[in-house]
Amino acid sequence: MNIFKSLTIIFLGIALFSCGTNSKQKKSDFLIQTNAEKGNISIDKTLKLSIQNREKHPIDSIHYFLDGKRVEESISLQNNKLGKQSLEATVYFNNEKQTVGSNVTILNSEAPKIYSFEIINEYPHDIKSYTQGIEFFNDNLYESTGQYKESKLRHIDYKTGKIIKNIDLADEYFGEGLTILNDKIYQLTWQEGTGFVYDVNTFDKLSSFKYGNSKEGWGLCNNITTIYKSDGTEKIWSLNPETLVEQGFIQVFTNKGKIGRINELEWVKGQIYANIYQKDGVAIINPENGAVIAVIDFSSLKEKVTQHEKLDVLNGIAYNPATKTIFVTGKRWDKLFEVEIIEE
Repeated sequence: MNIFKSLTIIFLGIALFSCGTNSKQKKSDFLIQTNAEKGNISIDKTLKLSIQNREKHPIDSIHYFLDGKRVEESISLQNNKLGKQSLEATVYFNNEKQTVGSNVTILNSEAPKIYSFEIINEYPHDIKSYTQGIEFFNDNLYESTGQYKESKLRHIDYKTGKIIKNIDLADEYFGEGLTILNDKIYQLTWQEGTGFVYDVNTFDKLSSFKYGNSKEGWGLCNNITTIYKSDGTEKIWSLNPETLVEQGFIQVFTNKGKIGRINELEWVKGQIYANIYQKDGVAIINPENGAVIAVIDFSSLKEKVTQHEKLDVLNGIAYNPATKTIFVTGKRWDKLFEVEIIEE
């Protein structure tokens, strides 16, 4: 009798397990349809939405949402952000409702312009610095460098290359970009999920902060009201300068697709200038929607620095309001270049 009971329990268990694993989630009766070609649509177009009614239900009403905001069936995209956006439709029918989702990618309507540059001055730069970010404050240059056991925060006399002030980060931190606001320096670390805040005059560490949805720290800049942060993807995050909490993001896109590996950032006259990691150019980005307005080709600069075994990529861009010029360098470059951008 005991053997029979045991076998019965085993067979019932198998049956229940089988029922659980073979059950399939019911397919939605509806699908969102758009006029986006292969899911892509230009920002100068009108996005049109409709519902495929698979079961021919009598529909009472449909509510559409783009990136979480209620929209109509026909949407002008001119004021939207670029990039991959969520689509959602809630369909009401027969005293029921179903919500279905999809995505659409909004592209820029124009190809980026190509700008060149002219070198105005060349200054010495520490060839050992694995440059992650540079920024001017009151005509003084500040630099953050990377690599474990090598990361630093520095105040530099940019004309001579002399190190005025220097602190080393703890060995477990890989330094990344920096920005300066209200007499405070904000410095990122790479994969440690932590940023630091210092007094710009003394380099005393005032506090630290944690990242939110952005998993890594790459570059920083600010426009006084907002701090912008890159994380190595196509996203640039907006941070509240008081709380350092992430408030949203833009996605960097051209008319063809996304630009990933956004690195060092600089705010220049209402636009974001961004190094693209392992590329020889800088993208000029619209901070409102993420559109790449132009690209500056700096490929010739690397040939003008001392060639050595540890020479690495272009990285480091800073705008000096005192001279109204841009300064660029690279990782383990022995020169800092002052340049004028030529819009062609």
